[in-house]
Amino acid sequence: VQLQASGGGLVQAGGSLRLSCAASGRTFSRYPRAWFRQAPGKERAFVAGIDWSGGSTDYADSVKGRFTISRDNAKNTVYLQMNSLKPEDTAVHYCAADGLGTMVSSTYSDYDYWGRGTQVTVSS
Repeated sequence: VQLQASGGGLVQAGGSLRLSCAASGRTFSRYPRAWFRQAPGKERAFVAGIDWSGGSTDYADSVKGRFTISRDNAKNTVYLQMNSLKPEDTAVHYCAADGLGTMVSSTYSDYDYWGRGTQVTVSS
């Protein structure tokens, strides 16, 4: 099983990026997916999560109103649209998949599969 994240890069404050995470090796169409991020010197933190249908989502307070998580189950892919980016959004962003549960979780240990991460850098 592989989760391949892409779409990171360098952007100025106020700009936008769209991250994608394509899964291969098994389907996650019936399981929650999420994005976490880790800034230098900090622990990995929850960013956004989505249930299998896309009908339930959850966001960290720091990104509410700016980020949108979505998924395309036919493509086994989850997305993170990031708008109004701030320098404090700079981090390696990781996608995650829950292979057993049904509900969106913000807890790191609830996710069984992880991508390698994509760097997002926001300049001021």
